[in-house]
Amino acid sequence: MSAVIETAVAVLSEKVQTFDGVAKFVLTGEGTIMIDENGVRAGDDEADVTLTADADVFQAILDGEMNPTSAFMTGKLSVDGSMGMAMKLASALG
Repeated sequence: MSAVIETAVAVLSEKVQTFDGVAKFVLTGEGTIMIDENGVRAGDDEADVTLTADADVFQAILDGEMNPTSAFMTGKLSVDGSMGMAMKLASALG
């Protein structure tokens, strides 16, 4: 597991206490992170929604420097699957 993924798992674990669904973050060139009712972990399982971005965009979202919706609208973040679940995750990160 890359240091980027390890750090992201730690930060997401603090931000997302509970999540009703299954979401996957794909950090291009780094790996994947799963978020579900059991918490946050590195992994690559089936998900209700998959969000894909490069590590810099993902870091900016985590740091609050970039709004997830803005990242999506400008093509820096792609969403595959349930848009409702993506919006729920975006508000949890907010």
